Formats: sequence, C-alpha cells, structure tokens
Amino acid sequence: METRPTVAVVDTGALKANYAELKKRASGTTRIMAIVKANAYGHGDVEAARAFALEGCAYFGVATVEEGARLRAGKVDGNIIVLGGVYAGQIKDVFDLDLTPVVFDLGTAKRINERGRALGVTKKIHVKIDTGMGRIGLLPEEVAPFFEGFKALSNLKLESVLSHFVEAESKDKEYTRGQLARFLKVVEVIKSYGFTPDFIDMANSAAAVDYKDSHLGLIRPGIMLYGSYPAESFREKITLRPALTLKTRILHLKKVGPGFNVSYGRRFTTRKESIIATLPIGYGDGVPRKLTGIGEALIHGRRAPLIGTVCMDLTMCDCTEVPGVAVGDEAVIIGRQGTEEITAEEIAVKTGTISYEVFCNISSRVPRVYV
Repeated sequence: METRPTVAVVDTGALKANYAELKKRASGTTRIMAIVKANAYGHGDVEAARAFALEGCAYFGVATVEEGARLRAGKVDGNIIVLGGVYAGQIKDVFDLDLTPVVFDLGTAKRINERGRALGVTKKIHVKIDTGMGRIGLLPEEVAPFFEGFKALSNLKLESVLSHFVEAESKDKEYTRGQLARFLKVVEVIKSYGFTPDFIDMANSAAAVDYKDSHLGLIRPGIMLYGSYPAESFREKITLRPALTLKTRILHLKKVGPGFNVSYGRRFTTRKESIIATLPIGYGDGVPRKLTGIGEALIHGRRAPLIGTVCMDLTMCDCTEVPGVAVGDEAVIIGRQGTEEITAEEIAVKTGTISYEVFCNISSRVPRVYV
C-alpha cells in the first residue's frame, strides 16, 4: 500500500444504465433533468453529468450557483438549472455562466431582468410553486400578483413552472394526487396571464417510476440515477445498478485474548481469542459513527462486524471468523464483494437515515475513482 487505500469507486457504466432505465419510463417526449446537486449525491458532479450527457441528457439540476460553476468549469454543456434559488450578489454569475435560475419572488425576478436589460439579453427562468412542501416557492395565492408584476419584465423568458412532491414514494398517492391537481390549477392561472412555459415539471425519482400522470414535460430523477431506491417497494418496479463502492484495505491486524478493550469508551470487549483488523476509514470519511456495534465490512466475501466505537480516521472489525485474513486485504463498506453486498439502504436503515445522506456524507478526502 503506497498510499492510503480508502477510495470511492464510481461505475460510470452503472450511471448510464440507470439513466437509460429511467428514460424508458419517461412518457412520450418527456425530457429528463439529471439531478447532480450535492456533488451528484457524493458520486462526483462533473463526471456524473458527463456520463448522463453521453446518454443524451441536456438538463442538469444543481442546488447552488457554486455547483453550477463547477459543472461549467468541468466543461459540462447543456442547461444547468439552479434549483435552490439565487442571491442578489450571484446574478452576474448566472449570466456569465449561462445558468438558469429558479425564481420564487418578484424582487429577484426584477433584479435578473435589470441585468438582462443592461446586457441586452433575455434570460430564461423557472418559477417554483409550493404545492405542499412548505419550503421555497410561491404559494397558490401568491401566483396572480407575481405574474401581474412579471408582465413588465421583458428581459425574462418563462421556460418552466415547477413544483416538488412531498411523498411520491408512498404507496398512498392521495396527497401526491392533490399536489399535482393544485399544481395544474396554478399553471392554468399562469396561462391566463398570457404566459406559456416551454414545459412544466414536478416528478422526482419516485414519481418518474410510479406516477406517470405527473411526467408532464420533464422529469427530475435524482437518487435512482445512482442506483439507490427512494423506498424498498421500488425494487420491484425498476432494476438499478448501484454505482458507488466505498472500500479500503486492512491497515493492521492484532491477535488478542479475551477481555481486550477496543476503541473509545471501551464499548467492546472481546469474549474469546480474537483477530482485530484496523481499517483506515472512519466517520471523517463518511462511515457513520452510529454503525458502532451494528455495522459490518465485507472481507474475503464475509461479513466482519464493526467493533468498538467508529473513530474519525480508523474503524475496527472482528475478523476472527475470516480465514486467511491478512494486512492489505480489501474491506468493503458499501458495495459488493463475492456474493455478499452491503447497500447504502442497509446502512441507512441501521443508522436511522436515508441512502441520500449516506452517500452525501462520504467526505471530500475520499478520492473518487471512475471506472
């Protein structure tokens, strides 16, 4: 081991395959916006966007202007939509980088229009409607006054009106259907003011697969692009390939007797003669500290329990039942080894979170390797 062996290996073939599977489910001429925010859910935004572009993707969703700038610096072409809104000091960057802002207040729309007028250009924008999420977006009663003011903003082009589902992954679609109905009603109000958006969009990963009525003009898959499911029931609806493997190699081995304490707080004490492996990976890399005592690593195709408190840089596992274990052996935290697999969903269930967070918590000090 010439360098620290902790890496996240990203399978670009899996990214492309997942995109293709979702594309099959898009209704008619429905477009696809690949969500690559938060560094493509920890997978690497530039590389993921390039993979999706090779499959024909022309729309990419980010949360911030800074994320859009990273894509442009990585030579990603196409339409980059800033879903989380823009701030007054970022409007120049929106124009310079050719980003498309999501807008949900008239003040921001006016500032973007002023910049467009000064440059002699028209800027495409998307307008967000809050149909029940309770985050950003115009409430239905705010739509009429917003578009009344929008009439005077001649340097803006309404490309899209969008909203977002709260629980599209739920088997009970009552609330989801209600959201879609509210959204379509708002779109009719907007059209009555003389605006005809190029398309409207609302569907996330779950709705893209499980609620075709919501496909409208564009779908916005996120977690499914990376081979993870928004709910366990979706495994029966679409076949995806996990794209990321988080792995390392055994740094140190020790053979100890019973009564030996392991890691902070002495939260694990051996009961018999044991072989303890130390892995050069910890919560500073994205291994949840909550996996202490309940997590596992794959070594020689077997599940080796994580023992003792997960540390910032190191994690210990019990390799007593792993024949032939040696320093330098591969240890998989997320991914497949032999016939065994540890998924991000499994880790999420054990730690009381969702796979999205598991991926996003893989830190920047873990090199991404693309295959």
